[in-house]
Amino acid sequence: MEDLSIQYVNLEKSENLERHRTEGFSSSDTLVVRRGAPFRLSLQLKGRPFNPKTDSLRIKVMLGRLYMIIPVTFSTRVSSSQWKAYTDPEGLNLQSPSIFISSPASASVGCYKFQLSVFTKDGQQKCAFGKFILLCNPWCNEDAVYIPFEDQREEYVQNDSGLLFMGTAANLVSRPWSFDQYEPGILETCLNVLQASPQHQSNSKVDYLSRNNPVYISRIVSAMINCEDDRGVLKGNWSGNFKEGVTPSMWTGSGEILRQWAQSGFSPVKYGQCWVFAAVMCTVMRVLGIPCRVVTNFNSAHDTNGNLVIEEYYSETGLKLNNSKDSIWNFHLWVECWMTRPDLGSGMDGWQVLDPTPQERSAGVFCCGPAPVKAVRDRRIDLLYDIPFVYAEVNAAVQTIIVSQGRVHSLSKDTERVGSLICTKAVGFPRLQNITGDYKCIKSPTSTLSSRSSTISEDSTIRRASSSKGVLVFLTLKKTPIAGEPIRFTVKVMNKHHVTKMMKVHLNAQAKEYHHTLSNTFWEDHGVIQLAPMEVKVLHQQILPAQYQGMVGENLVNLAVVLVDMASQEHALASKEFNITNPQLTIQIADEDSIVPDKEQMATVAFTNPFSQPVSGVLTVAGAGLIQGKVHFRMLPLHPGKRVERRITFTPSMVGTKMLQASLSLAENNSSIRGFKMFFVNRA
Repeated sequence: MEDLSIQYVNLEKSENLERHRTEGFSSSDTLVVRRGAPFRLSLQLKGRPFNPKTDSLRIKVMLGRLYMIIPVTFSTRVSSSQWKAYTDPEGLNLQSPSIFISSPASASVGCYKFQLSVFTKDGQQKCAFGKFILLCNPWCNEDAVYIPFEDQREEYVQNDSGLLFMGTAANLVSRPWSFDQYEPGILETCLNVLQASPQHQSNSKVDYLSRNNPVYISRIVSAMINCEDDRGVLKGNWSGNFKEGVTPSMWTGSGEILRQWAQSGFSPVKYGQCWVFAAVMCTVMRVLGIPCRVVTNFNSAHDTNGNLVIEEYYSETGLKLNNSKDSIWNFHLWVECWMTRPDLGSGMDGWQVLDPTPQERSAGVFCCGPAPVKAVRDRRIDLLYDIPFVYAEVNAAVQTIIVSQGRVHSLSKDTERVGSLICTKAVGFPRLQNITGDYKCIKSPTSTLSSRSSTISEDSTIRRASSSKGVLVFLTLKKTPIAGEPIRFTVKVMNKHHVTKMMKVHLNAQAKEYHHTLSNTFWEDHGVIQLAPMEVKVLHQQILPAQYQGMVGENLVNLAVVLVDMASQEHALASKEFNITNPQLTIQIADEDSIVPDKEQMATVAFTNPFSQPVSGVLTVAGAGLIQGKVHFRMLPLHPGKRVERRITFTPSMVGTKMLQASLSLAENNSSIRGFKMFFVNRA
C-alpha cells in the first residue's frame, strides 16, 4: 500500500467561523478565529490510513519569527494559559482525522502560519501548510477583554454601524457612521495598522510578544490612527482648507478611509477631525476583538497649561476673541475600550479612554490612553495613562473675561459648563446613553435625553447670567433654532438697585466651528435702555434666516449680550453657543419585517425643502453589509416646500442589525442633510 501522505488540510471555515463568532469575516481568504477557544482542522490523507500507535502529528505555529512546536495529543483537556493541539480518540477518522488547536486566552493577536507534520514509524515526515488570523475573545472569561453580557458584545464588537453624537448638549445631532469591519479587505488592513507601527518596524519580535496585551495594542492603535509620528491612517486638518483631500464632514464610514490608506502604501488619508479619528479607531478595535464604543464629551476643555481653568475673552461689544491658547470644543469624540488593567491593580478594570486625535504628546508620541474611566472620576492622576489630560477635558472651569483697551472689566467663573454631557450610543437602540456620571460626580441627576430631542432644558438656554453689582442679565433662546426659521431669543435685564440705571446693550452673533475657531460678526444690535429702580425688562430679539444662512452652515453660533453701566462703566455679560437644526432625510423600507440575506430590497429616500430658496446637491446612500461602496445621485434644484423622492435597492449580506444611511450635500449653503434607518436582517 502507498505510504501515508497529506493530500490537503481543510480549515473547516464555516464551522470555525460560526463557533468563534467571526462569520462576518467570511470574505477573507484566511481562517479567522479567537484566542482562548479551540478550532478544528481536518486532514485528508492519501495512501494508508493514519495509525495512532506508530504515527504522530505535530504542529508548528509561527508568528513572524516566533514559533512554537505543539505535539498533537489524544487528551482533550485544554489549558487557557498555553497552546494545545489534540484529536478526539473517540471520533477519530483514520483517513481524515480532525485536529483541534487551542490557543491561550493571552495569545498575541496577528496572522499566524502553521506547518502540520505527520511522522511515520520509519522516520518519514510529511507536511502541509496553512495560516489563520487570531483575534481577542470577549466571549472568553479568561481573556483580558472579556465583557460579560451578550448584548454588549453584539453592540461593541459585532455591530458594523452606529451613531456619533455632535452638535450641543441641548440640541444633539445624531450622525450615522458605518464602521465597515466586515467589508472586504478591512480585516487585513486593520492588522496592517499594527504591522506599520514604529514598534513593529523597529523590533518585530518584541512587538509580537507584546500583542497579547490589549493595553499595548490600544496604545499602538491610538498613535497609528493619526500620522503625526508614523505612517498613520489619517491626517488632521482644522484649517477650513480641504482642497488637497476630503472635507472631514463628507466621510460616512471607516471602510473607504482604511482602504485608501492601504491602497496608497500607508500614506495618510486627508483629512480627519475628532469624530473621524474616533470612528476609525473604533473600527480597528472591534476588528481586533476588543470591545469599543465612541464617546462624545460636550464642552470639552483643552487645558494647555494644566491649571484646570479655560479663559474666554470678550470685547465690550460682545465679540468673542481668540486670545487664549486654551480652548473649549463644543464637542469632542474619543473611544472607550473594555479591558482589565492588571498593571494598575484592582479597581481599574472596565472602560478605558483612548483618544487618537492628535492634541498632546504622551511619552513623546501623539496618542492618549488607555486611561481608566474610574481613575478619571476619582482623579487618580498618579496612574497610567494621561489621566490629568482627560480629567481636565471633563472638569476644567471656564473663566469669562471682558476686556477693553487692555483693561479687564469683568470676571466670572463657570464650573459646570465643561463636560456638561458625556454620552455614547445605547446598546441595541438608536439613541444616546448618558454616561456623565461615570466620569464625574454630578450634583443633581441628569435625565436621559433622546437623540431626537428638540426641547431645551432651562439650564442650557440660560447661559451664565452675570451681574454688574446689582444688574443681572439673562440670555434665553425661545426654542431650538431650526434652519429656515428666525432665531428668536430674549434678553432679560434686572435692576436690583434702588436708583435708576442707564445701560448700553450690545448684542453680537458670530459663527464658530465646534473646535473653537471663530469668524467675524454676522449680526449685531446696539442700544441704550433705562431701568427704573428694581425694574425688570425683557427685550425680544430675532435673527432672520437671510441674516444667518450662508454664514453658519454646519457651524455653531456664539451669541452674546454685554451690558455697560453708563455711570460706573461696570460690565455684565451673558452668552450662549448653539447649533441650528437642519432638516432630516427620511428613509422608508418596503416589507421591513421580512428582510433576509441575499434578497434584494427597496428603500425610498425623501427630502422636503424647508428653506426660502431653491436648493440642489448630491445625494449619497451607503450601508455596511447592504450596498457595495456608495451610490450617488444628483438632485436638480428643488423649490421651497417641494418634496423629492429617490428609490434605491440594496441586498443584505448577513444577519443582524444593519443601518442604511443617506446624506444630501447642498451646494447653496455648504451643509449636509442626513438621515438613517436601522433595521434587523432576519435569518432566511
